[in-house]
Amino acid sequence: MKLFITGGAGFIGSNFIRHVLSLNKGYKIVNYDLLTYAGNLANLESVVGHPDYSFVKGSICDANVAEKAMDGSDAVVHFAAESHVDRSIYEPAPVIETNVTGTFVMLQLARKLRIERFVHISTDEVYGDMAPGAFANENSQLLPSSPYSASKASSDLLVLSYVRTYGFPGLITRSSNNYGPYQFPEKFLPLMITNIFDDKPLPIYGDGKQQRDWLHVEDNCRGILAVLERGRVGGVYNIGGLDVEENLAIARRLLRLIGKPETLLSYVKDRPGHDRRYALHCDKMEKDLNWKPEIPLEEGLRQTIDWYQANAKWMAGVREGEYLSYYEKYYENRDSSLRALSSAGS
Repeated sequence: MKLFITGGAGFIGSNFIRHVLSLNKGYKIVNYDLLTYAGNLANLESVVGHPDYSFVKGSICDANVAEKAMDGSDAVVHFAAESHVDRSIYEPAPVIETNVTGTFVMLQLARKLRIERFVHISTDEVYGDMAPGAFANENSQLLPSSPYSASKASSDLLVLSYVRTYGFPGLITRSSNNYGPYQFPEKFLPLMITNIFDDKPLPIYGDGKQQRDWLHVEDNCRGILAVLERGRVGGVYNIGGLDVEENLAIARRLLRLIGKPETLLSYVKDRPGHDRRYALHCDKMEKDLNWKPEIPLEEGLRQTIDWYQANAKWMAGVREGEYLSYYEKYYENRDSSLRALSSAGS
């Protein structure tokens, strides 16, 4: 089977490509990625030259380039997305363009080329803010809170509409907070780890009591492949780590594991519309596809810390340029950024 992977140079996409190729199942992979700020071909150094892997640079919004790259594929796994909530709050237009329009273009091309399976990668954030102690299942109402999560909910609904209207072979995965190797350091966990290494303050939004379900990326990759191979067309599948922890507790755990003091914790003004809790029921994945997470949170955190310690060269590469300007704008100068946002909306 030939797989067309969008966003394969990103965090989850690159982990998925390496995972699939490591299984030696005979899958051939075309990695289609525009290489924006979070797309990094260094994530895939280990598979360069692999006979079953190729790379094509292009945008998911560019139908002409994408069609040529997708032609001849049997299945699409659609990772490509603008995925950071803060970026969507301050600059929503690119998020809507990529996540909604880009998904529409991919659906149209997949129909035209008679793709046999189309797995759309989504997020638990489409369910919105969960009540204390509550968990979302695949039939829970979609209540997105940010431009990012609204764009993902919109693309989910597009996929499901194509299944209903056109008999399209679409499937959806909604995963919880991924962590692990090769994650771009604007995300919470790698940001905390790398700041701890550098003895820099750990920016904690608000009171830090926001709860997230933490999923190791390798467990997510196994789940996505299970959906690709055995999922039911039209099905939505929650993939969660079943480890719900507060952000502040995670930051403290990382400090303990690395051996640094809690004086590094630094509380910053909360972001607008910040959801307090995400949590998933994953019974469907276990019952229908015999999947459940295998990497406990403590073990996964230790592995991730070790990976970042061993890959200082990779980290130095991604922390140059745009990432540094982003960090300065949205963390070090957060109060002025929020004032600018408030003025723009008034």
